[in-house]
Amino acid sequence: MTTHSEAEIASQPECWRRAVANVPADALPREGERVAVVGCGTSWFIAMAYATLRERAGHGETDAFAASEFPVGRAYDRVLALSRSGTTTEVLDLLGHVSARITAITADPKTPIMEAADDVVVLDYADERSVVQTRFATTQLALLRASLGEDLTQAVADAEEAVAAPLPGELVEAEQFSFLGAGWTVGLAQEAALKMREASRSWTEAYPAMEYRHGPISIGAPGRVTWMLGEAPEGLRAQVERTGATFVESRLDPMAELIRAQRVAVARAFAAGLNPDEPMHLTRSVILSP
Repeated sequence: MTTHSEAEIASQPECWRRAVANVPADALPREGERVAVVGCGTSWFIAMAYATLRERAGHGETDAFAASEFPVGRAYDRVLALSRSGTTTEVLDLLGHVSARITAITADPKTPIMEAADDVVVLDYADERSVVQTRFATTQLALLRASLGEDLTQAVADAEEAVAAPLPGELVEAEQFSFLGAGWTVGLAQEAALKMREASRSWTEAYPAMEYRHGPISIGAPGRVTWMLGEAPEGLRAQVERTGATFVESRLDPMAELIRAQRVAVARAFAAGLNPDEPMHLTRSVILSP
């Protein structure tokens, strides 16, 4: 039987195509605006990736925050809130206390965030039944990348490859993972590590690639994996391999490489006798009691 997680992971290439073909004309941040991007968990990591990409594209100053850590005293032209459920307590609390124009991206049009935001982008076709978030995260990032003028044709092709390619057994059986990123892929590295923890309760860490050498590389050893999302800094592979750890790097678009990490997380869940759709101690949305 195919789990919801497996089906949702496999559907990502088509979701990305739909997203890039339907970028809303007016709802998303405009060039020149000072923007804060907020979310919780996966949404925070996607916010980190988009913030870096937007600044790199020259569209304006962009900061990313976990919703609970937003500096309310700062002035922004727009707050972009990312929330699959549209019900997350920290996000809704924050949106009630900001004066900037608010745009929300959500999967569910019947949730409180619809009233809390000035503009809403609903990606209901990317919603998920699994608690573990996969396709909604990458679909909203595909939409945001396209809104910056990126051509995602190759990224979609890479996603199709990532969905279909066999998984190396050494990844399914590894003892530990360190995910690395640089620039916009630091957020993707954090997200890959989170997926591995959520779905399979694996021991995972995540770092900026250049920072990995400043201490965390000491965890490298045979049977462990250092996984780079994006292009690795010169010399890093050799340093990691000297520890005995396996170094993973790919020519795929980093967002497609995240799909491979999602698939490994599900495979490891099965190997451990876990249900990747229903990770321990987690729910679809974190709604805090008063």
